[in-house]
Amino acid sequence: MTSATTLKRLTLLPLAGLTLAACSGGGGGGSDEATEDIDLRMTIWTSNEDHLALFDSIADDYMADHPEIASITFDPLPFDDYTSTVTTQLAGGSPPDMAWILENAAPDFVASGALMPLSDTLEATEGYDVDDIAESAASLWTQDGELLAYPFSTSPFVTFVNNDLLAEAGLPSAPQMRSEGDWTWEAVSDAGSTVAQETGESGFVIRDFDYLNWDYLSTVWNGWGAEPWTEDGTSCTFDSPEMVEAFDFLHDAAFDAGSMPGPGSSADFFAGEAAFTVTQISRANLLPEDGFEWDLLPLPEGPDGEYAVTGQAGVGVLQSGPNPQASAEFLAYFTNAENGADLAEYFPPPRTSLLTLDVMADANPLLTPEQIEDVVIPGIADGVVRPSHTDAVQIAQQTRASLDDLWTEDADIPAALEQTCGAISPLLGSDT
Repeated sequence: MTSATTLKRLTLLPLAGLTLAACSGGGGGGSDEATEDIDLRMTIWTSNEDHLALFDSIADDYMADHPEIASITFDPLPFDDYTSTVTTQLAGGSPPDMAWILENAAPDFVASGALMPLSDTLEATEGYDVDDIAESAASLWTQDGELLAYPFSTSPFVTFVNNDLLAEAGLPSAPQMRSEGDWTWEAVSDAGSTVAQETGESGFVIRDFDYLNWDYLSTVWNGWGAEPWTEDGTSCTFDSPEMVEAFDFLHDAAFDAGSMPGPGSSADFFAGEAAFTVTQISRANLLPEDGFEWDLLPLPEGPDGEYAVTGQAGVGVLQSGPNPQASAEFLAYFTNAENGADLAEYFPPPRTSLLTLDVMADANPLLTPEQIEDVVIPGIADGVVRPSHTDAVQIAQQTRASLDDLWTEDADIPAALEQTCGAISPLLGSDT
């Protein structure tokens, strides 16, 4: 069963959710919710030991002041199957108390009624300051003015640069390119082509794209002012002139300029195999110690000018979980400003009070103050979240299959994009 199919079934839950909320002052947790010996479980997709140690530390501090909580378990699930595993647990009657939610699954979870409204609990928590959460970060998780999940990590996409490879190819460093007004996609592709010819390594890599995960290409096409569908999500715009131009650029980079690895090829920037990579700031921990000379820049400008893109994860409380109110109260503690400053080391915060040089410098010791002020903070504050829509799994499958026709040397790009719209329009609620 796909996550989209499961969550379609969950669209029957809103009435049950409203009834549950009414029993508890709008916060979930009816009279039958346990008041002692409470075991809480949060599903997550990281198994990083440092992440888990930090989570456990926060949980231990909370339990020390809340004797009714017997345990708080962070349950890592495989990333590739994460959403389908959570929704299967929901459908099977064994949901977690809390769950991380990917941005592309957010519309399904928000629309389904599966998430407990959080606003009342957060506003009632002393010192929480709900207004500190940036409106742009909260928008994906808000419905009818009600926050349904906390935007736990808002991680900007940035460009890491291997200046050693650029120098080996006889090219200026990325900061020099930018100072000379050449920090554009066209200039990056030209430099990448030269690197490939002169060094045998790759030019630029859109990390995690791999000709499969098409939504990572929003880090490029947003520079052309392109979008996959209209703002209301009802009409496909994959066939727009802006999107055609963006894919013309990508196709040329892969098949003509040779500045981007083509289908079936790969390159790992962090192993020194590419001059540029677009990825999230959280990947900085992959930079090798005593490795190549690297730099950090914003996304290159496109024809539409400067822009920023973020990835985002939310944390929500499941209405049908065993302890919704206790979970909401722990979530309020887990995401308060003090803990948010500690979590910022790994998970860029949505709180405006934490988007300061001092906080972000402590959280990202590898980065210079200039990189934090010039790249990281604006990327979080101004970034547009990667594409998301209800029926995300089905849309992704149809889009991937349709875009496969693009990745051949003699592709008809307008026809392939028109075909993509034909495939996904019924899922967007449009017939054309």
